Amino acid sequence: MDGNNESTQDWGPFGRPLFNDPTARRLSRVGVVDVGSNSVRLVVFDGAARSPAYFYNEKIMCALGAGLSETGLLNPEGRTRALSAIRRFQEIAKQICNEPLTAVATAAVREAEDGPAFCAEVLKETGLTIHVIDGKEEARLSAQGVLLGWPGSYGLVCDIGGSSMELAEISDGKIGKRVTSQLGPLKLRDIPGGAEGRAKYISKTLDKLHKKMGDQEDRLFLVGGSWRAIARIDMERRGYPLHVLHEYRMDAQAIQQTADYIAQHDTEELRQRCSLSSQRMSLVPLASEVLVEIVRRFEPHDIAISSYGIREGMLYEQMPEKLRNRDPLIEACRFAEAKDARVPGFGKVLHHFVQPLFKDAAADRKRLVKAACLLHDVSWRAHPDYRAETCFDNATRANLGGLNHAERVFLGLALLHRYSNKREGTRFADLFELLHEKDQRDAEVLGKALRFGAMLWMSKDADLGKLTWDKDAKQLKLALPASADALFGEVAQSRFASLARALELEPVATTA
Repeated sequence: MDGNNESTQDWGPFGRPLFNDPTARRLSRVGVVDVGSNSVRLVVFDGAARSPAYFYNEKIMCALGAGLSETGLLNPEGRTRALSAIRRFQEIAKQICNEPLTAVATAAVREAEDGPAFCAEVLKETGLTIHVIDGKEEARLSAQGVLLGWPGSYGLVCDIGGSSMELAEISDGKIGKRVTSQLGPLKLRDIPGGAEGRAKYISKTLDKLHKKMGDQEDRLFLVGGSWRAIARIDMERRGYPLHVLHEYRMDAQAIQQTADYIAQHDTEELRQRCSLSSQRMSLVPLASEVLVEIVRRFEPHDIAISSYGIREGMLYEQMPEKLRNRDPLIEACRFAEAKDARVPGFGKVLHHFVQPLFKDAAADRKRLVKAACLLHDVSWRAHPDYRAETCFDNATRANLGGLNHAERVFLGLALLHRYSNKREGTRFADLFELLHEKDQRDAEVLGKALRFGAMLWMSKDADLGKLTWDKDAKQLKLALPASADALFGEVAQSRFASLARALELEPVATTA
């Protein structure tokens, strides 16, 4: 997964960095405009191409698809707002993007009689060409967005917009069957017969979709603003402490309970408590009716919210295969080290040093160890009194792909212990509860190993010596090279002893 044999030999488990490769650099400052049925959004990507940062992100709620079923036309007010937003986006892009914007439009524009006229008006007013995509292409791009964050995933991608809902099958990182439907909440508003009429329409439509897609019992990936709003309400209902929507997990029971919760509560009160817009909240009850039936029909193994969708899928489209195959978490961490660490490259040295403590760990844990080594020094500019908290905040709230919530907390806790012996008394206690006690101890061990190792030599060519975990003798052994003897001073000895205590071992240090 990290490239050819030469790169593996040169870089060990890190692989050869790609973010400065010309094929990756051309993906910096890439701007995408998504003209949806409910909103129009500009996103400009930058940073590590495999796990890009959102350099700029702005959304305008236009409701272009409102009333489309009755009139056959785009919402006039929404059309005016969308054109104004695109004018603004084009001017912003001229200042910050390296390439011209790419724009796509989905269900509302492709179905409206005046959709072509709207695109022509946008081109005339702004010079921006809007590419109108069909439902299956929308499903493909959404699935690619999910693959940006979850390489090699299996499951069903469900993307809901204002006027449509798409399904796409992914298996081993490849996109399979795709279908589109009219299950967007703006369309459901116009279904006759009230709640009973909607229920029959939703059930009949999902019968057809299930017949085309077949059983889908892997993960269900939810893409789209209405799904994210439901997830935010689920967090509120549960009192969930980490308000990061990407990779938030739910199950069938939670979906039903939250749908009931939405039905039983005043929507304006919920909107304010969950910081949702009025336009979005108005669609949530309708979307929740659809989601309950999707889960009932397909019976997924679990359900994950994806903040990545069409826009990220358009970026993924431009990636060479060697970049797609990279781990998005590790690529983002390497980019952060190269940009912000005092000694870029030392993370690899530190990783080699701490590896013996985790040689029997599962692959997912080893991956987090690698990420922590790369990030161990990127927050050094923070005030010393707040460095530990800054590290934890950065890890748990950063816009990172390929990282579930428990892994975020593990990584944050390890980096907290990089700067602090203790975690008691911090404001993060409720987040620690997302980890089992053993995982909390493992994160502490990793953090204390980073804290100690960083004292020995801050050079990318350093020889930090060798750590050995002697389980039979219940000793943590450190063999230092003669060149590092003077570095093993009083504070370093104290930190080595603290690491040994975390492992419930006796510290034993020798110098070659």
